[in-house]
Parts: sequence; structure tokens; C-alpha cells
Amino acid sequence: MVVGLGAPDDAAVWRLDGGRLLVVTTDFFTPIVDDPYDYGAIAAANALSDLYAMGAAPIFALNVAALPKDLSPEIVEAIIRGGAEKVREAGAVVAGGHSVQDTEPKFGLVAVGLADADRLLTKGALRPGDLLLLSKPLGTGVTATALKRGKAEPEDVEEAVGWMKQLNAVGSRLALEAGAQAATDVTGFGFLGHAREMADASRVRLVLQAGSIPLLRGAARYAKEGFIAGGTRDNREHFGPSVTFASQVEETMKWLLFDAQTSGGLLFGIPEARLPGALSAGVLAGVDLWPVGWVEEGSGLHVEASAWPKVAPARPIPG
Repeated sequence: MVVGLGAPDDAAVWRLDGGRLLVVTTDFFTPIVDDPYDYGAIAAANALSDLYAMGAAPIFALNVAALPKDLSPEIVEAIIRGGAEKVREAGAVVAGGHSVQDTEPKFGLVAVGLADADRLLTKGALRPGDLLLLSKPLGTGVTATALKRGKAEPEDVEEAVGWMKQLNAVGSRLALEAGAQAATDVTGFGFLGHAREMADASRVRLVLQAGSIPLLRGAARYAKEGFIAGGTRDNREHFGPSVTFASQVEETMKWLLFDAQTSGGLLFGIPEARLPGALSAGVLAGVDLWPVGWVEEGSGLHVEASAWPKVAPARPIPG
């Protein structure tokens, strides 16, 4: 066992031989969007992200489903099809699974992948001097909460769904090509929660630039109007004491930095000299990469209000 309970990370890792690692994870959740196909695709992309965060390529997956007895066959078929087609997009196959009856739908995957032993990404390998990059904008939590309360604009939901369905495959490849050794995916603990995990595991201090962190189009408005999920409040209560904020960081932005994400982007560190090449590679691959901070000696997190120079705005992904 290379990664397990002794060094918690995004997935468990088992050494097959001198050069290959087996990487295994599982994730599932209740619906966050209305369309069953999108729900299945998002749940699958979210589970596969743990493999990409470790530098692994998916090879197969197993469905995990808990579904109400009276859920129509058409809805069940759409959920399963959404997940299966996303797994196929990742170059893997669904090889079975298991289901039980439950009062509220739940769906996700056990995802299995392979990684090279010398290219494994972990949370604990950040180095002082690394620059931090993020591959998706924040705000899926507040957008989904606004949707549940009937207050989200359709175009905002479409944008959020497009980003959540996007695989982190290319982002993972670009991170490895740029010399990354540490990465994680931004999900339920929010941006700052997962950044804190990386800082603690790597025994370093992260300085983050709030002005550079990309947001979904409606995210700031939904946060300002109070569409804050319970998980986001838990994140702020739990991780907040270890974060210091510059006085210029607005309250709305603080909530968004703790916003509980679903199928968020990768957060990874690369050597400073590799930044221009990484950004150019992202443009050529059609994937956005945002520089959002850097790594120092020390501990904890500090958030500045400043922005990285010449950072492009988030580009909407078609639904």
C-alpha cells in the first residue's frame, strides 16, 4: 500500500510492480441538478476527478446507486447512461456495480485507474517556491443552492453544469507535463478546505490571491443574496481558524472560497519557471489554468485581495 489511511489523499494507491500503481477511489451523492442525465454525468466526472488528482488514468468503474422504489425507469436509465457516457469519454468502461433501494436518489462510482510510480501526484508534495494553479472556477455550491430554491438563472445553471461535467483529464496531464508533484481536486471542502489539506500535508504555507480566483458568472450574486449551503458553513467553521485574510478581502469572496464544490477543478503546484509553458499548453489544449498563489515555508493559509497580472476571465463551457 503506497497511499492509504496512514497518509490520507484523494484515492488509495497500491503498487502493482516497480513501475505501475493501481489507484482506487469512490464517491457518490444526491442530485444537485434537475436533469437526470446531467446528474449521472456530474457524479461520474466528480468520482473520476480523484483519479486525475493523483495523476492516474481511469481504466474502469463500478456504479454505486441507491434509488427510490417508485423512481421511473426512464429517470434511472438517464442517470446510469449519463454516468456511463462520461466514463467512456474518460477512456474507461463501466464493468458493473451495485444498487439498493433508498428514499432519496444517490449515485456515483467506484473508479479504478493506473499511474506511473514516478509520476504520482499527492497532497503532500508541495515545495516552497511552487506556484499554484486552478483549472475550474468556483461557485457551483451557491449556484446549486440557488437552483434548489428556485432562484437561479437558467444561463447560470447551464454554465455551472457545463463546468461540473468537464473531466479533469487534460488538467491532470498538463500538471504532470509542467512538473507538478502535488495536486488535489476542489470538491466538498471548498477551495480553502482543500488548500488547507495540501498545506498541512506538505508542511508549508500557502499565499492565495483572491483577485485571481475565477468565479462562475452568477456566483458572487448568489453568495451575496445568502444562498449558502450547510456544507459551506461547516467548511468555514472548521477551516476558518487556520486562514488569515487581508482586510480588503470582501465577505462575499470569503464565502465563495469556502463554497462546497461539486466536480471542481484541480489545484496543483508547479515550479515557477514552468508557468509560461503551462499556460501556453493550456491555451493550446483549450483548458483554462489560473495562477492563484504560491507556496512558502511555514504553515497555514493567507489570502490576499490582489490579483495575478493579466489573468483572463473564466470562459463559459457549453452545457
